[in-house]
Amino acid sequence: MSGTLEISNVSKTYDAGGENPVKALDKVSLTVNQGEFVSIIGPSGCGKSTLFNVIGGLIPDYTGEVTIDGHRIDGTHRDVGVVFQEESTFPWRTTLNNVAFPLEVQGMAREAREAKAREFIKLVGLEGFENHFPAQLSGGMKQRTAVARTLAYEPRIMLMDEPFGALDEQTRLLLGDKLLEIWSTLKQTMLLITHNITEAVQLSDRVVVMSYRPGRIKRVIDIELPRPRSSEVITTAEFGHYVGDIWNELREEASRGMADAEEKLAAR
Repeated sequence: MSGTLEISNVSKTYDAGGENPVKALDKVSLTVNQGEFVSIIGPSGCGKSTLFNVIGGLIPDYTGEVTIDGHRIDGTHRDVGVVFQEESTFPWRTTLNNVAFPLEVQGMAREAREAKAREFIKLVGLEGFENHFPAQLSGGMKQRTAVARTLAYEPRIMLMDEPFGALDEQTRLLLGDKLLEIWSTLKQTMLLITHNITEAVQLSDRVVVMSYRPGRIKRVIDIELPRPRSSEVITTAEFGHYVGDIWNELREEASRGMADAEEKLAAR
């Protein structure tokens, strides 16, 4: 299974009704190689979510190009699996039926889709909760259900936008470990959008730092920490060095964003 994602000179401007257009992205180019884990981090307003929506096929009107293995993609694409920050399980479906949903849409027979769904439920560590409804699960378990549902139709590229953003720090770290186990097992291409520096360093081969609006790639940092990797790595001096280095890059951009917000507030 291959899956090299190429983002070439992607720009996006919101016209805001014709007045004061906002340029969210400016000529963003990035290659995410097959089997690589890359995180994109930046301050609020840097265009992270816009880039996520472009790659996921949710924003059609942009300039530039997004390709998988050299083939341009337009709109939603079965090779790109998407996991959102917002809790997205279906409350009327059990864990098993949530995970089996995309296979049901594909027309897979019930016995086959349930067997496959159980495989991915086990992979995300939810074995024993197949017959639970979302209301009976914790926040982290709901997100693992959403991840398993996306994995079930076996996309070549996983695109995640702050999937654990609403969870407490301890749960995020532990689910990061689970995500690394899944990635190591399936060898998928992973692209994570995050604002959490610790999460980015814990998980990634490379961290892409974006500037404040308009979003551009400011720096790409290789994370040369040994794999297999777990949350235990956060106690090391090398980990702290990477966190400090990324924060130094982000601090200037976050300050620009804060100053811009204060200026707009004062002008009201």
